[in-house]
Amino acid sequence: MADSSGSWKDAYKGMSSDNVKGLVLALSSSLFIGASFIVKKKGLKKAGASGLRAGSGGYSYLLEPLWWLGMITMIVGEIANFAAYAFAPAILVTPLGALSIIISASLAHIILQEKLHTFGILGCALCIVGSITIVVHAPQEQEIVSVLEVWNLATEPAFLFYAAGVVGAAILLIVQFIPLYGQSHVMVYIGVCSLIGSLSVMSVKALGIALKLTFSGMNQLVYPQTWVFTVIVLMCVITQMNYLNKALDTFNTAVVSPIYYVMFTSLTILASVIMFKDWDRQSGTQTVTELCGFVTILSGTFLLHKTKDMVDDECKENLSSEDNHLLLRLPKHSENGKGFAQEGIILSLRRQESAKSPRPARQIKQLEEDLEAVPLRRQDSSSRS
Repeated sequence: MADSSGSWKDAYKGMSSDNVKGLVLALSSSLFIGASFIVKKKGLKKAGASGLRAGSGGYSYLLEPLWWLGMITMIVGEIANFAAYAFAPAILVTPLGALSIIISASLAHIILQEKLHTFGILGCALCIVGSITIVVHAPQEQEIVSVLEVWNLATEPAFLFYAAGVVGAAILLIVQFIPLYGQSHVMVYIGVCSLIGSLSVMSVKALGIALKLTFSGMNQLVYPQTWVFTVIVLMCVITQMNYLNKALDTFNTAVVSPIYYVMFTSLTILASVIMFKDWDRQSGTQTVTELCGFVTILSGTFLLHKTKDMVDDECKENLSSEDNHLLLRLPKHSENGKGFAQEGIILSLRRQESAKSPRPARQIKQLEEDLEAVPLRRQDSSSRS
């Protein structure tokens, strides 16, 4: 019993100082990125009130200081995210990106008055629980003193095999599948983004370590490997953003975001495990617990995005109900001004009712009779006068 307790204490020694720094940077990144969406949206609304909206092709938001504040906030968040990879393993940093979704949804509920469904709140809670689980059981960051060590890890057969498979799969999707299925299957574009994204994170981590060591006094810019990693980062990020924009332009954001998060995070964790051997420094219990935390975050993310559709559907139903009342209260005038054209009203009522729960035939008939009686009353009043 004492031996098992001692082995458990040896397996879990708490978070290292580098992991704490990476955690703080990752949390700061989520805070800045999540808030940036709200600030930019406020700026877009303000700019749209005085000029052509961005959704209609306008660029008046470029003159709006609030939009630029949101953009600067996002850039700060991305820089913090970049720095987090230099201190903590990717298996800790990447899943915490889900917290930006929580922050964005919460601030939208408070500031923009965008309704957050009850199940959306549950999704936020699941993301928080999963994030805490991963943070508590995250592996320790490796002690690396040169970018050459990272290069040696990147050129080991296991990771080279993974990288070759990723590049080959991405090329196959781009050449063979995107022309045929790009406009109809969301997984094609997201597959390219996620595959290349996993390599971009590994390159970003390598470059971040090189810069961290350089700022600490050990210049890594003299090694050509540092510049090779820089070129790989630029190529991967450009490719990743290109196909992510295509996915967002073609499909609903509520569909793209959770699927992309799942695939990108899963492949990034897999790449980190292969390259940096994160799980070799952990017990089986810690590994399983991390996986459970990751699945919990995925569940919360899907639930949070799914409830966006539920809120939108409720708004549409309320709008349809209001339209029905307006149609009943405001019948359309005919062109000659002598009566009311009722056919369009009855037809519109029938179409809206058939889209939801249809009224009984006798109720529709009664509505027709009531509306047809309106011009008769008007004619009677005209003859008397």
